[in-house]
Amino acid sequence: MNWKSFDLNLLRVLDAMLREPSTTRVGERIGLSQPAVSAALNRLRHALGDPLFVREGNLMVPTPFAALLEAPLRGALDQVERTLSGGAMFDPARSTKTFRMLGDDFLAEMIMPKLVDLLSAHAPHMRFQLLPMNPRPLSPQFAEGMLDLAFSDAEETPDWVERIVAARGGSVSVASKRNKWLARGRLKDRDTIPLELFLEMRHVLFAPHGELMGSEDRALERLGKRRNIAVTVPDFFSVARIAAQTDLLGTLPPAFALSIADRLGLNIYSNPFETEPEVLCLYWHRRNTADPEHRWVRERILELLEPLDHLRHPVMLASATRSRRHAGTRR
Repeated sequence: MNWKSFDLNLLRVLDAMLREPSTTRVGERIGLSQPAVSAALNRLRHALGDPLFVREGNLMVPTPFAALLEAPLRGALDQVERTLSGGAMFDPARSTKTFRMLGDDFLAEMIMPKLVDLLSAHAPHMRFQLLPMNPRPLSPQFAEGMLDLAFSDAEETPDWVERIVAARGGSVSVASKRNKWLARGRLKDRDTIPLELFLEMRHVLFAPHGELMGSEDRALERLGKRRNIAVTVPDFFSVARIAAQTDLLGTLPPAFALSIADRLGLNIYSNPFETEPEVLCLYWHRRNTADPEHRWVRERILELLEPLDHLRHPVMLASATRSRRHAGTRR
């Protein structure tokens, strides 16, 4: 048989005939007239050198040769369909891709251990590089091929950079169990810090790019208040460590605070004001949107982050959300 001249569209007819032993029903199935199906069947018989189907009453029964073709033909056509629809035969267990993901230590603490376990079970040859945050805009880093994924707060990007909100959350304060200011105020773990005391204390601020204002400062600004920021640090772990070893007060995402409080000897406190929810977004280059390997990784990461969305799943204990009716006075 001359494969160079073989019309691959005939394989659709053969597959349909093996499913529906009637040229009329095959025509209805694949959008051809009954005469066109009969003509295609004659071309197949000539090309393959076999009758393929013989009539028995009103049915067309496959020959032994045609019956042998049924399973491999269907598998080949299914694979072509998956490939052309963006779902190529991606098997996580065989992936050797290295994903470069921009993110902070919130991700390192809250999802990377779970992601490592997931990859060990389903994609053992895949590798991840969690890269440190930097002040450069995301779009040139994607354009230069430096990143596969990035986590950041809401950022203006070109339309070829895709974005989805991965998690939202507020903040809580953390302090050493031996903090003299909170001991003097007789505050217990999970209490709300009175506003007056919050303003008296010195603070350590998470500021990855050296900024001097966080969401708490913007909330205080709306109240006409200002806190005393003594130190800024570029990561959440440093906030926690400094708060654990000094009398400074730190603010952290609630899930992160709960994750490390016992390890570092920290108490957790509710703040005496409401802040705008911090938004954590996942970014990627649009060219990877339909890539099955990239999509599989994105979906797994978003599944791990979903329970950390503070607006859908509040992570503070009930005692941490006590009424703030006493927040303006010392206890």
